[in-house]
Amino acid sequence: MTCAGLLHLSKKFAFSLGTVVNIIVGSHVWAEDPAVAWIDGQVTKIHGQEAEIETSNGKKVVIKLSQLYPKDIEAPAGGVDDMTKLSYLHEPGVLENLKIRYELNEIYTYTGNILIAINPFQKLPHIYNQHMMQQYKGAAFGELSPHVFAVADVAYRAMINEGKSNSILVSGESGAGKTETTKMLMRYLAFLGGRAVTEGRTVEQQVLEEIEKFKLDHPKSFRYLNQSKCYELVGVSDAHDYLATRRAMDIVGISLKEQEAIFRVVAAILHLGNIDFAKGKEIDSSAPKDEKSKFHLKTTAELLMCDSVALEDALCKRVMVTPEEVIKRSLDPLSAAVSRDGLAKTTYSRLFDWLVDKINNSIGQDSKSKSLIGVLDIYGFESFKHNSFEQFCINFTNEKLQQHFNQHVFKMEQEEYTKEAIDWSYIEFVDNQDVLDLIEKKPGGIVALLDEACMFPKSTHETFSNKLYQTFKNHKRFVKPKLSRTDFAIAHYAGEVQYQSDQFLDKNKDYVVAEHQDLLSASKCSFVAGLFPQIPEETTKSSKFSSIGSRFKLQLQQLMETLNATEPHYIRCVKPNNLLKPAIFENANIMQQLRCGGVLEAIRISCAGYPTRRPFFEFINRFGLLAPEVLVGNYDEKIACEKIMEKKGLKGFQVGKTKVFLRAGQMAELDAHRAEVLSNAAKSIQRRIRTYIARKQFVALREATVYLQSLCRGRLAGKVYERLKRETAAVKIQSNTRKHQSRKAYSALQVSVLVVQTGLRTMEARKRFRFRRQTKAATVIQVWWRCHKASSYYRKLKRGTIEAQCRWRGRIAKKELRKLKQAARDTGALKEAKDKLEKQLEELTWRLQLEKRLRTDLEETKAQEIAKLQNSLEDMQKKVEETNALLVNEREAVRKAIEEAPPVIKETPVYIEDTKKIDSLAEELDSVKASLQNEKETSNDLRKKYSEAQECSEERRIKLEETEKSVHQLQESMHRLEEKLNNLESENKVLRQQAVSMAPNKFLSGRSRSIIQRTESGHVFGDAKMHVDLHSHSFSEVEDKPQKSLNEKQLENQELLIRCIGQHLGFAGNRPIAACIIFKCLLQWRSFEVERTSIFDRIIQTIGHAIEKNQDNNDVLAYWLSNASTLLLPLQRTLKASGPNEMAPLRRRSSSATLFGRMSQSFRGSPHGVNISFVNGLPGGVETLRQVEAKYPALLFKQQLTAYVEKIYGMIRDNLKKEISPLLGLCIQAPRTSRASLVKGSSRSVANTAAQQALIAHWQGIVKSLGNFLNTLKANHVPPFLVRKVFTQIFSFINVQLFNSLLLRRECCSFSNGEYVKAGLAELEHWCYNATDVYAGSAWDELKHIRQAIGFLVVHQKPKKTLDEISHDLCPVLSIQQLYRISTMYWDDKYGTHSVSSDVISKMRVLMTEDSNNAVSNSFLLDDDSSIPFSVDDISKSMEPIDISDIEPPALIRENSGFSFLLPRSN
Repeated sequence: MTCAGLLHLSKKFAFSLGTVVNIIVGSHVWAEDPAVAWIDGQVTKIHGQEAEIETSNGKKVVIKLSQLYPKDIEAPAGGVDDMTKLSYLHEPGVLENLKIRYELNEIYTYTGNILIAINPFQKLPHIYNQHMMQQYKGAAFGELSPHVFAVADVAYRAMINEGKSNSILVSGESGAGKTETTKMLMRYLAFLGGRAVTEGRTVEQQVLEEIEKFKLDHPKSFRYLNQSKCYELVGVSDAHDYLATRRAMDIVGISLKEQEAIFRVVAAILHLGNIDFAKGKEIDSSAPKDEKSKFHLKTTAELLMCDSVALEDALCKRVMVTPEEVIKRSLDPLSAAVSRDGLAKTTYSRLFDWLVDKINNSIGQDSKSKSLIGVLDIYGFESFKHNSFEQFCINFTNEKLQQHFNQHVFKMEQEEYTKEAIDWSYIEFVDNQDVLDLIEKKPGGIVALLDEACMFPKSTHETFSNKLYQTFKNHKRFVKPKLSRTDFAIAHYAGEVQYQSDQFLDKNKDYVVAEHQDLLSASKCSFVAGLFPQIPEETTKSSKFSSIGSRFKLQLQQLMETLNATEPHYIRCVKPNNLLKPAIFENANIMQQLRCGGVLEAIRISCAGYPTRRPFFEFINRFGLLAPEVLVGNYDEKIACEKIMEKKGLKGFQVGKTKVFLRAGQMAELDAHRAEVLSNAAKSIQRRIRTYIARKQFVALREATVYLQSLCRGRLAGKVYERLKRETAAVKIQSNTRKHQSRKAYSALQVSVLVVQTGLRTMEARKRFRFRRQTKAATVIQVWWRCHKASSYYRKLKRGTIEAQCRWRGRIAKKELRKLKQAARDTGALKEAKDKLEKQLEELTWRLQLEKRLRTDLEETKAQEIAKLQNSLEDMQKKVEETNALLVNEREAVRKAIEEAPPVIKETPVYIEDTKKIDSLAEELDSVKASLQNEKETSNDLRKKYSEAQECSEERRIKLEETEKSVHQLQESMHRLEEKLNNLESENKVLRQQAVSMAPNKFLSGRSRSIIQRTESGHVFGDAKMHVDLHSHSFSEVEDKPQKSLNEKQLENQELLIRCIGQHLGFAGNRPIAACIIFKCLLQWRSFEVERTSIFDRIIQTIGHAIEKNQDNNDVLAYWLSNASTLLLPLQRTLKASGPNEMAPLRRRSSSATLFGRMSQSFRGSPHGVNISFVNGLPGGVETLRQVEAKYPALLFKQQLTAYVEKIYGMIRDNLKKEISPLLGLCIQAPRTSRASLVKGSSRSVANTAAQQALIAHWQGIVKSLGNFLNTLKANHVPPFLVRKVFTQIFSFINVQLFNSLLLRRECCSFSNGEYVKAGLAELEHWCYNATDVYAGSAWDELKHIRQAIGFLVVHQKPKKTLDEISHDLCPVLSIQQLYRISTMYWDDKYGTHSVSSDVISKMRVLMTEDSNNAVSNSFLLDDDSSIPFSVDDISKSMEPIDISDIEPPALIRENSGFSFLLPRSN
């Protein structure tokens, strides 16, 4: 039967389903439309057998009533997952259902046990991940949404549980997605078999080397690849597939050498197809057409490792062996092209056979296995403008498979009824055995006639075609075209296909050209030679050709035998459009594919009989409540089922041996009766419960009222008594209180008077004491101030004199410079002199600084010694004065005693005692005088030493002035050399620009330096420390005693710093020690101000190595994120770009940027510059530091550090995403066990509690991961700003994953599932509350999509909600597309309520149509944002200044003198 007959049959059957549908005015119908196949409309008028239809696009058409199909306006907005559930099962209904589901990205739909898969032409990773596999594992067929995993699971369970072999047949047109579907089947079967499924990863472009090696180009440049005009697909990465293929080859045991040879052969075939031929010099000869063809010929020979001349001869010539001689015959260009294609086909075929054998030997079926699952992926019917032998074989295969489809789908339906012994009128189905007989019957079939024609050398395609015309002139499936003498057509099951027999004979002959065999068997590549082994001469003579058609028929027969021994499962792949683009649904194209695949016929057979069948016990369990008396009585199950259906008045049903068979629609009728009984029962229960609750409330209210009245009366009496009692007590309290207050006031007054008196007396005494002490201190201060004033005046006068001398000498130097500028010619000699002077300058500079430091230390020592001597002298003077005063007092006392004594004899002994006392005092005075003399001698000695020290200091000062003069002379010479070098800079402008462009790479390398950079940056010495012998007096002595070079010392310090920061240094409070140490060192060494240094590269490399080794260790990554961000803060606030030419390290610098400029600044100001304020306390942190004019390396270091902050941030964020991704897959859907228990009618509370606990466990796992992650970041003192950004993006990721999974899986869009997810979101909200806004920030707001979607699922009375309420109040963030998908996918598994009203759905569709041109609005899925959500300025503004002055250096560098500046100093 043709496709037209099938269409007529399906139309005729549409009205035979259930009750007859009468079409009246106002009915919604489907009508045929040439543009879109079917269009919906409404009947406005009926005239006899014709009706006027107003279509949905506004047109009015008149169509016969017999050509109209009713439309189900109450169909679910999101379609049905099994099309046997459609109320009206006809072509437009099926097409509309597929279209609605395709628009929702529901690409899978059941038709009974047949799966229809529509190619979405885009990646849908959410429906193929491992969590989805876990959901379908063990699930009953039809329990979850249609999926290819469900088909694979059914086959696997049948093999495991029943020991049956199964086969899955995947068919469809080219581009329908058969290969991808097969991949998913194999992937799921591997998952069930226990093999880990590898998720796709991002693949870098690593195939450029292969492309260049094989001299390949874009696919459109190769003839064998550009026939389809399709070179790339959206979302498909050829590089990813290439690397995946290489990994697969490794897994199956193909060595790297064999892989290399395989791709060499494939590349050679591509180049072989680009060889074109033109007429040669001789008659009927050929040769490569042009240079391009010669290039491809040479490349092919190189890849196959054969001689290019021999390859050309094999393509353009043939050798004919006769008994007398060997004749070489040239081929014309057309024959040469056929020879080229034959060689390519043979080579590719041999390579394909080798791969199949290799794979089968590696992963072949276990010989001990008793059952298998076979997956068949084959082309669908092909009908092109030009159809040759290949299309004939493919369509022959599809005819065979279609017959198998008929036998195991259509006939198995009838066998089921026969098995159950029910009355069944068999429906005629389409059988294609006559087409198969036409092709394969022996003798007389097309294949047999083709083999017969190939055996005769003189046969041509004309004789073969005439033979077909004569043999099958009366066959109804064979058609002879009117306008062709060699073409023939066959009326296949899918339609009529016209074949061109031009090359049937050549393509049916399977033999290798001897020249091709000899050429490739002699290849130097062992792999190529192995594909073409030497054929024994006897075999060559005995078999001239082998029929491909016969061999193909034999292989097809073996395939059918294998399929017949298995339990089949069918997947029909459909290509929605010929443009191979997503979101395009071509109705006519899809209807043709459904007809050809037999899908509509399968639906017709299923619904024409008894589509609903239930075992007796299931039927009684479900519908026993419709007839309770049947359950009470002791009836047989079969009789009980009959009584239930008879009671409800059903007709046309059948009761088999084990099952009940219902006609289409009867199951829905029984469900309606069941729902009515349940509703009445629920109303009765509600009535009883409400009565009980009202009675209980009334009794409780009455008892509470009586009790409340008694309490109120008692309370009033108690208040009266309490008031009287309080009045009496108040009078007594008042009297006692007044007495106490009066006594307390008197006591306080007395105490206050005493305190005031004591304080005044104390104040007066302290005032007198303070006055005496201030008077004495003022005298001392005046003395020292006058001394300091005189000394300051002297130093200022001296400094002004030196400055005036410098200015005067500078003027003289400029005049001398003009003279020397004219005399200078030889730049090389100037450069040598400049280098020598630089060395001398380094030594003198250090010597000068050393002398100044020595002089300062000597002056300090001298001042300290003088101060000590002066203190000692003052003490001695005070002692002498005190002794003299004591002696005078004693003498006065003695004198007064003598004068006052009366002249009597008795007092003589007293006089003698006084005389002794005077003598003793005189002796003490003598001893004091001697001591005073000794002190004076000591003071004189100290004065002599002081004078000697002054003389020595004066000599050193004179020596220092002489050294300064020498330095100034060298400075003047250096200025002259700099002016001459400036001329060289102007001449080498081009080279400088090249050096600038190469600078970043050279800084990154850390070692490489160009000659240009050495020439133009020779006057920059860096910031190394200088060492010269303290006793050297001339340059010759310095050269005789060389010290360690500056660069070596600097490199040692840098190496020590790198070793130090490579360790985990920890934190000082909340400050990372490594970052603080790095910044201090860089600032002390003035690395920011030099043109070249390797320290920045070393630091970056250290950070890079640390994070590369610990990519999955969040603790290490958080440590370096804290250090990098903290180090970036002072860099951002301290470094200042040096102008518009900041990125050019070779620009002309001002004198202040040179070494002499820095020396001059040191002479005029503090010798330590900015480092003094940095080391001595930094009270304001880095805010007090002046900005530094940073050079190119410093700016590049800042950029690299910024890049590492972003990279580490991304790695930490992605690690957390990987950790919580598996848990998110478990959190979006409630456990299936709880849903099943709800459906089976078990205790809802127990089921909900168990499911709630299971789900909360997964959510608590996420909360635990978030908590551990937060603790890690806190422990490493990561700035709260970055922590907030991380959790904001993590919660956004959670929102995207949960929301997308919700929209892609209908089983998740249920009421109970919404309650489960809502409970889990509450756990996240509680975590955000505990984490506080400091660390969580706005993370909770990122879950707005999933929160609002879940809010929609759990809201009650959805049909009463308007579109405005839903889109503005309930779900303001969700788009119309998202609301439409949730509304159409929603199902209430708890209360059985409906989704939003049909009016709201219609309005949503109108809005979506208006936005259809917007590509963004058409996508209802969310995208995960993996960008870096902050800038350097954001980090700088968010972080507070850090005081790094008191950071203790690590033990590794604490004792090193080169890092003494890191030691904290007290104020």
